[in-house]
Amino acid sequence: MTTVSGTALHAGEATITILDPRDGSVAGTVCEAGPAEVEQAVAASRRAQAGWAQRDAAERGGFLHAAADALQAGAAELAALNARETGRPEDQALEGVLAGASTLRQYAELAPVHRGHSLLGGRLAADYTVAEPRGVAALLTPWNDPVAVAAGLLGAALATGNTVLHKPSERCPQLGQRLGDMLGAVLPPDVLITLTGGPAVGEALTGLPGIDVYAHVGSSATGARIARAAAERGAHVVRENGGNDPLLVDDGVDPVWAAGQAALGAFANSGQICTSVERIYVHRAVADAFCEALVAEARQRNAGALLGPLVDDRLRREVHRQVDEAIAAGAVAAEGGALPEGPGSYYPATVLLGCTESMAVMQEETFGPVAPVRVVDSFEEGLELAAAGRYGLAATVLTADMEHAQRAIAALDVGTVKVNAVFGGAPGGSAQPRRDSGHGFGYGPELLDEFVQVKVVHLGLPGGATR
Repeated sequence: MTTVSGTALHAGEATITILDPRDGSVAGTVCEAGPAEVEQAVAASRRAQAGWAQRDAAERGGFLHAAADALQAGAAELAALNARETGRPEDQALEGVLAGASTLRQYAELAPVHRGHSLLGGRLAADYTVAEPRGVAALLTPWNDPVAVAAGLLGAALATGNTVLHKPSERCPQLGQRLGDMLGAVLPPDVLITLTGGPAVGEALTGLPGIDVYAHVGSSATGARIARAAAERGAHVVRENGGNDPLLVDDGVDPVWAAGQAALGAFANSGQICTSVERIYVHRAVADAFCEALVAEARQRNAGALLGPLVDDRLRREVHRQVDEAIAAGAVAAEGGALPEGPGSYYPATVLLGCTESMAVMQEETFGPVAPVRVVDSFEEGLELAAAGRYGLAATVLTADMEHAQRAIAALDVGTVKVNAVFGGAPGGSAQPRRDSGHGFGYGPELLDEFVQVKVVHLGLPGGATR
């Protein structure tokens, strides 16, 4: 139940029942926010925004530090909820919660130093810019790393003086509501309001006036609908959406090492990461050894039951549909590719060989532990294929050739290019996804700029004054 100004509002009659993807048991049931509740939440957030924006940035940063403390104190509880609702192994879920607390602290420290610019004007005048909060921010966050992603958007929005309406994914609504309770308890009233529910709640948020900025992390189809609705109302949008991230394996690299990188990229979190490796192009000179090692990596994970389940059976059916269609079109499942027996929504680490660009596993986001492989005759052929498609989130190149690395960086029209590592990078990096993968900075210091609008000030002398 959503709370506004300490009063529980009447929720809609619809409910969401969550099944534990590990065994299919009922993990909980929550009420969806009804249309009236969403409307009242928007109004309450609007009323609270002016007072929140008037606080000094350092004071807002202090509240964010308190929110990080609350998150750390409740980390074990949130990790257990994450495991129960999404199936993510509890140790990995705990890492995500602690990363969220760290992110809140980063934005707490960035808040007072988020500065404008002085401009060069007349010698007796002052010209500068002021960053002002956009107003009310609606944040729609995903289930695959629910606390860390939400904390980043919440931290940036609150640090810059916006109030927040947070709609967590309907696949982890209990976690989302508990997160809102923990953080809301240390923030002023109505600065953060959590609304649980599915697509109907998201549609209600995008259909109401009074929201100034939308931030969405999720599917490209949903992101596009939000962007269209926001454009009609003049609201700003930042979104990180789907990806079909390629991995290009060049001649001259150690094929066993490259296979380890490919397996990490394709199978981590059971393939449920926005920047997972979704398609692989391997040079023919190292293809045999690479494929043999990749199959061994997948087989080891399957034999040791090292993968957690997919979030639910709906996603598992979609992953298996893409695998089945690829096999029917000529791909070979060298490992995995079959639905396991037993409870839960598990899916094996799967390696598909002989894939072609006509297959959905090479064109769409699979979001499961599937590694589709295509052998190419040259680096140039692989790069051309890797650069194609409608997504532009990230790409990885494994090469010992510096020229090839530089050419790939220039040719790949994506927000993030990784050379010789599928994951990692310096803290604070902030990328802009391209095309169907989204728009705007989704994290890092630059995310603060997405939640503000800039005012230019010219301060001159009064008429007749000479000094």
